[in-house]
Amino acid sequence: MEKVMVIGAGQMGAGIAQVFATSGFDVLLHDTSGAQLEKGVAGIQSRLSRQVEKGRMTEQEKEAALSRLEKAAGIEAANSVDLVVEAVVENMEVKSDIFKKLDAITPAHTILASNTSSLPITEIAAVTHRPEKVIGMHFMNPVPVMKLVEVIRGLATSDDTYEKVKAFAERLGKTAVEVNDFPGFVSNRVLMPMINEAIYCVYEGVATPEAIDEVMKLGMNHPMGPLTLADFIGLDTCLYIMEVLHEGFGDDKYRPCPLLRKYVKAGWLGKKSGKGFYDYN
Repeated sequence: MEKVMVIGAGQMGAGIAQVFATSGFDVLLHDTSGAQLEKGVAGIQSRLSRQVEKGRMTEQEKEAALSRLEKAAGIEAANSVDLVVEAVVENMEVKSDIFKKLDAITPAHTILASNTSSLPITEIAAVTHRPEKVIGMHFMNPVPVMKLVEVIRGLATSDDTYEKVKAFAERLGKTAVEVNDFPGFVSNRVLMPMINEAIYCVYEGVATPEAIDEVMKLGMNHPMGPLTLADFIGLDTCLYIMEVLHEGFGDDKYRPCPLLRKYVKAGWLGKKSGKGFYDYN
């Protein structure tokens, strides 16, 4: 039985912990905030209860999954795990600090994975003494529903580490897609400039947010328009990833739209703040 630790009990971290627990792994969920840890576990419980109500899971399966999930107050609990998936804030300093600690705490065979959506795996790996065992596991939101995991190889990631992580992803019922370590990987390198361009269309008065989203849904068969999606992702996150792309490639085609900056400065971050391109109040 493999043991996994997920660091960060926010929306992504709790979702990752949930899919590991429902797939038969023993899971430790850790967050520096006790309140966030409680909230993350409560969210998992309520999502699994809904699955039972919908007949997609039995009560026994739900209880079995929850029995495999354990709250870890301290990061030191990583001393007995085979895989760590870090899902904290998109900040290189914070992630580097965590990976340094994990490198010292975890057994030599432990694979250290990051759920980063845009930061370089090579740079994260460089703070450890096991860069060959550091990899990106970029899950999509909402984790229990979305099938894709971008598996990102850093410069030093070994074939063995990649194969093991690919096998882990497949055991979760996910499809692992191999991606090399470039800014934004594939998902955000393609998605974010599209969202940014949709924001430019609003900024330049080409059309309303509703009209832009309608064009992309009906004309391009997208299940959700780019501006609705931006609101769901969080406009602060969109801006951050555009800045990572702009800085990483030094190419003006990744320049964040001034309207995106303006909304973020106004605190209009999308669904989570109640207002973005649409009103959620």
